[in-house]
Amino acid sequence: MYAIVRAGGRQEKVAVGDILVIDKVQGQAGDSVELVPLLLVDGQTVTSDAKALAKVTVTAELVGPYKGPKITIMKFKNKTGYRKRQGHRQHLTKVKVTAINS
Repeated sequence: MYAIVRAGGRQEKVAVGDILVIDKVQGQAGDSVELVPLLLVDGQTVTSDAKALAKVTVTAELVGPYKGPKITIMKFKNKTGYRKRQGHRQHLTKVKVTAINS
């Protein structure tokens, strides 16, 4: 059984035991988070109806904070001496899917 959930503005395919990296979520390690299901596949049965999905819960446990890769931003204009260097690391959260209840 697996589900497609909305997590951090993206859609992710999850099964029980999977570890995801999503946008930062408030909470401590060990806290429980509920993800919004968009599709549920159980063997040959595919559930995409909104009323049926309202009964489905996808529960995940926060593993801890995580930082994305370092991104360097370089701005340069020729012949003017303008150079600007900037960096960024996105704050993310690792979560582990603990249950998919239908």
